Amino acid sequence: MKYAIKIMTVIGLVSAGANASEVAHYKFDSEVLGAPYPYTLYTPDGFGESDKRYPVMYLLHGSFGSENDWASRGSLQETADALIAQGKIPPALIVMPGNQSWWVDGNNEPAATAFIEDLLPHIESTWPAIREREGRVIGGLSAGGYGTINFVFQHPDLFVAGAALSPAIYASLPPEHSSAWRHPAYLDEEENFSEERWKELNYPSYIDDYMAGEEVVPLYINSGDHDTFDIAYHATMLYQALREHQPNQVELRIVDGDHEWNVWKDTLPEAMEYVFSFASRPLGALPE
Repeated sequence: MKYAIKIMTVIGLVSAGANASEVAHYKFDSEVLGAPYPYTLYTPDGFGESDKRYPVMYLLHGSFGSENDWASRGSLQETADALIAQGKIPPALIVMPGNQSWWVDGNNEPAATAFIEDLLPHIESTWPAIREREGRVIGGLSAGGYGTINFVFQHPDLFVAGAALSPAIYASLPPEHSSAWRHPAYLDEEENFSEERWKELNYPSYIDDYMAGEEVVPLYINSGDHDTFDIAYHATMLYQALREHQPNQVELRIVDGDHEWNVWKDTLPEAMEYVFSFASRPLGALPE
């Protein structure tokens, strides 16, 4: 390779062949977290012989999940391989980070700040990633879909498109059986759920500033029609608000299914096609 790879700890590796795509696990020291930041990385077929810079998708896991979920349960590698082979998405890097705080600066860790200030610069200085907005897309499931919406609304200058699969974006409070009620991100010192903290960190706190800004981020939103958390309803509410703001740059899909991996695996191809349709193709030769 013609670029320098920073020293990091490799904690696992899955490969489909000597010159095929790979899924590997890494971590680096996060200054914001004061702890290692783990992530799983998909690299496309031919990556090791390429001198190009690639678009990057940041793909977020759900509540109490990990950086391994999309690769181990979501058929990420097989899906990306097929879409690239069919020419439906460009060869790309797919970063699947880990976090413990619903992708917010919650009461247990500053996950949102670490994502923006540590992870993005680390990826773009360590791997041959396109470093401009046109090279970054983001997506996630459930709490990761919630994180996707928040990141897009707070940082529309950083992402060219987003995909929120069954996003846990309850406009008021989460339903009683949502894991948000017991998640450390929202628990106060007495370990009680903080309604104030939830409302402070949820997307209604950011949507007005997003709509008042100049940057528009195309969004794909979906939900299962039998979602136990009524996310079809909340997703439709968000879609309607965005449809008035960006009528030709938001899509909603209500599909058959519950809040489950079958929904997320089945809709990941369409979500990836959507976000990458707005992204840059791999670029030029890397600087020496």
